[in-house]
Amino acid sequence: MTRVSRDFGDTMQKEAVPAVSADVIFASSRFPNYKIGSNNQIVELKDDPKVLSMKEVVARETAQLLEQQKRLSVRDLASKFEKGLAAAAKLSEEARLREAASLEKHVLLKKLRDALESLKGRVAGRNKDDVEEAISMVEALAVQLTQREGELMQEKTEVKKLANFLKQASEDARRLVDEERAFARAEIEAARAAVQRVEEALQDQERMSRASGKQDLEELMKEVQEARRIKMLHQPSKVMDMEHELQALRKQLTEKSKHYLRLQKELAMSKRGMENNNQLYEIDGTEALGSYLQIQPCSDNAPDLSRCSIQWYRISSEGCKKELISGATKSIYAPEPFDVGRVLQVDIIAEGQTITLTTTGPVDPAAGLGSYVEALVRKHDVEFNVVITQMNGVNHQSESIHAFHIGKMRIKLCKAKTTIAKEYYSSSMQLCGVRGGGNAAAQALFWQAKKGVAFVLAFESERERNAAIMLARRFAFDCNIMLAGPDDRAPLGTQ
Repeated sequence: MTRVSRDFGDTMQKEAVPAVSADVIFASSRFPNYKIGSNNQIVELKDDPKVLSMKEVVARETAQLLEQQKRLSVRDLASKFEKGLAAAAKLSEEARLREAASLEKHVLLKKLRDALESLKGRVAGRNKDDVEEAISMVEALAVQLTQREGELMQEKTEVKKLANFLKQASEDARRLVDEERAFARAEIEAARAAVQRVEEALQDQERMSRASGKQDLEELMKEVQEARRIKMLHQPSKVMDMEHELQALRKQLTEKSKHYLRLQKELAMSKRGMENNNQLYEIDGTEALGSYLQIQPCSDNAPDLSRCSIQWYRISSEGCKKELISGATKSIYAPEPFDVGRVLQVDIIAEGQTITLTTTGPVDPAAGLGSYVEALVRKHDVEFNVVITQMNGVNHQSESIHAFHIGKMRIKLCKAKTTIAKEYYSSSMQLCGVRGGGNAAAQALFWQAKKGVAFVLAFESERERNAAIMLARRFAFDCNIMLAGPDDRAPLGTQ
């Protein structure tokens, strides 16, 4: 190996290579940060002490995702995991680029060390010492770079774990969303099927009711159609004649019905008289809607009814259910639409003995009431003139006319522009015929608008009272409300 003399080194220093320590200044022992820019150029980044490391960013994002997982919905959770998966892919790409930059750093350090080694052989003295110090610093930088690569590999492993975790969580969230969507669709289909079944049942019921009513009122409908045709031809006199004729027919039908019921009742009484000649009481009155029934003593030995305990019941036509009529504890009872087709029974407790009386047959409907109610159903709001006889159990002295409005959604009682009560159909509302009250019971009804607010209203006729009850129950049924009297929904049992 040739030894270079000092004179030759001084000459080379002055003419060819300047001193390394004069121009190269290492600000720190840490190799600067680089990244790959456009056109594969290495761009140096300025150190920012506030910038977090990739490991800290990944840890913070993971903590936030786990914290928000509990309060996010399934759909939002799936979206969040998708975003997290994209962020993990981005972090993985950045780690790959940083690995490429690390390789570039190793190449630069190797080239720099080779250059310094070449320079070391051509200098001597102080310059040679500076070159050796620079080589030591380059080797230190290489060691730091190797350590940094180890940390980078660890971070890369953690990023891969996070990416796998987010991918699995995204698949789980997507599966949950699919399951929830399938469950919701099944529930929707079940609800649609239930609604369709209910609609079909209602249509069948309406079809059957129309068919039965059509058979009973066929002749009357023909006369009504003829009257309408004549009215359309502008013949008011003939229309009036037809109306008078219809009224006469109705009166005849009512009289014949009463006569038939009277004969039927006399026949039943004669049969009972043959079986028991010691009957103390009997039920007097027409057993039809629009009339009233009264208990009459038929023996001189019968105790006074004012000292007896009385309770009315309704029994189904088959005789299998017996329902107590709450509040019907008087000697007079006016049947309401709910009693049509049912047998009425009354128990009289006198001197410790119970006497049971029943009607000869089920309560008959009123003639023409069904078609009248069907005509009122087509209106949005029907108004009846009434008089308040009781309010909250206290007799009402005023006999002024009030308007009782029955609508599709609510019932309103008012006087002129002043509203006395207005309530929508609800489970707390009650409406039925008055159960007792003398000869006027057939024209009165009981209405409880809500708890603590109740009225007894008298109508102009029995027909309007029964039509108001049927109309209100029809509209309430359309609102899924069973409108009845007190305790009308609770049968006592079988007989």
